[in-house]
Amino acid sequence: MRLCLDHHYPTALAQRLVADDFDVVTAHERGWSTLSDDDLLARCADDGRALLTYNVGDFMVIAQRWAAEGRRHTGLIFTDDRRWPRTADATGTFVAALTPLLNRPDDALADQTRWL
Repeated sequence: MRLCLDHHYPTALAQRLVADDFDVVTAHERGWSTLSDDDLLARCADDGRALLTYNVGDFMVIAQRWAAEGRRHTGLIFTDDRRWPRTADATGTFVAALTPLLNRPDDALADQTRWL
């Protein structure tokens, strides 16, 4: 599965996943970090990538609206700061949790939301 990390996650996480041969990009490196949440999800969908984000409130509303409109996305993976602090120290924990998802087919989370 292809993945995009929202701009809130440390670069070390993306670097580690790429080093492990996963197709992972960051919103920042793609120039998407200043897009609206709606546009970010659209870019991820166009690029065939699920999105890892902690912005549950906004993206759940967008995902529900898109479903009602018949629009498709490539998947949303949510985290929260209490369980998954977005620090460089947590990189190994994130990698271990994301690896099973990243080993799935590209469309495995199509139109789905998941909590990590």
